[in-house]
Amino acid sequence: MAQEFVWPLALAYETDVPNNPFYKQPTIKKWVEAGILFASRSAHKDGSCDDYFPYERAGGAAAFSLLACVEGYKLLGVDNETALRFFERRGDWLASHQESGQLSNHHALTVLSLELLSQLLNTTKWNDLKEKRLERLLTWQRREGWFQEYEGCDPGYHTLTISLLARLYELKPSQELKHTLVRAVEFAEHFIHPDGSYGGEYGSRNTYNFFPHGFELVGKWMPEALSINDSFLAGLSSGLSPCYGDDHIIGHHTWNYLLAYRDFVEERYQSKPRPKGRTWFKEAKILIDRRDDAELYIALNKGGVFKLFRNTKLVAGDTQFSLEVENGEIKNAVGHLIDNYKTLISENDILIEGSLGWAKETQVTPTKLIAFRFLTITIGRFFPNLIRKLLQKMLITNKKEAPFAFSRLFRWENGSLIITDELRAKSWKNVVAAGIGCDQTSIYNVMSRTFQVGQLQPWLDLANEIQKLSPGQTLKLERKL
Repeated sequence: MAQEFVWPLALAYETDVPNNPFYKQPTIKKWVEAGILFASRSAHKDGSCDDYFPYERAGGAAAFSLLACVEGYKLLGVDNETALRFFERRGDWLASHQESGQLSNHHALTVLSLELLSQLLNTTKWNDLKEKRLERLLTWQRREGWFQEYEGCDPGYHTLTISLLARLYELKPSQELKHTLVRAVEFAEHFIHPDGSYGGEYGSRNTYNFFPHGFELVGKWMPEALSINDSFLAGLSSGLSPCYGDDHIIGHHTWNYLLAYRDFVEERYQSKPRPKGRTWFKEAKILIDRRDDAELYIALNKGGVFKLFRNTKLVAGDTQFSLEVENGEIKNAVGHLIDNYKTLISENDILIEGSLGWAKETQVTPTKLIAFRFLTITIGRFFPNLIRKLLQKMLITNKKEAPFAFSRLFRWENGSLIITDELRAKSWKNVVAAGIGCDQTSIYNVMSRTFQVGQLQPWLDLANEIQKLSPGQTLKLERKL
């Protein structure tokens, strides 16, 4: 995946950004070619590559790095037959590879990479496979406009899919793709917060991702898309940007931001007033309630994870109960895992009920690591998708209920938001710590743990309240915001 950095390097070489020390530096050009050749040498014979473990043959890493290598190669005018042969091998592998899980951004990456590579090599060999993959991706777009990412909707990754499809539309326009992009942009517009921040823990993958390039491209013919970027730019100037430097795959953001700068549309669209009222995305299970000076974002499928803004400022947000339970070992019971919770929604009330779930806590030990490496170089060599599917189940998708039942009620009353939380258990004796935080996440996702200033909200410590409870008693907490 690290070979993806050849594209940001190429863009830094070619883009005349103010105070850019890398602009037209000859050494950068050599670094890009060297990076492409390393990608070739480190690949398997079939063109695939590993990301986390031997013989993984990771579709995402293969697609991200191929896209970057092809774009870097073209941008700097590299002429290298070894690189071209490598591109073709990887293109052959990607065209026929189907990874486990529904990751729309990976599908969009693959289609765009194959389209760019087809043009570079002047070939039509992947045309049928490209079309079938694109058709499959478009079926993953829900009526509400969003694309599936594992178990649901993640507004952050959604902007990456928009960016990739917008580039594909420029290369190969069609009415179907244009209609897809319009719906996707209209959905994304709802998740630019009044302070200019975007997304967060109420999404399926907990990301603060924001990829601006697609909105600049779509903005050429759909001016409303530009207002999304303008709002995000206002947030950047206020210091609300996520710390992408905390992200080991910062390369995604680097090339996307440089492309947004390069393709910036000078004539901007006058932003319309922010909408009022309630927007309920029933398929995504996300509800947005805008009243007077307040905006409330709730994940109904994550136990009521929320963010509340007033007068364009974030005033509160949390990721539900988190408990430490000791029973021979310490485990975490949390209320923010994606599930089909019971919900009741009326004009002024939103009620969510369900059970806490056990957080993913698989840790690496020397024994586990040795056993895993043995598995990957034996059985995994022939069945990499099976290993990936098992890991996804262990670290992301599979859930187990914990013996704690919760209810969360949001109630609007005279302009205030009152949140009433209740937590019930037959026994509290093994609960050693409890609280509510603003940024708890319990699935593995390399892009979901970047810092953002909204995470500075204090931890609400409930340990003392838990210790006072008798068996069968209910913990009740009410907050007025």
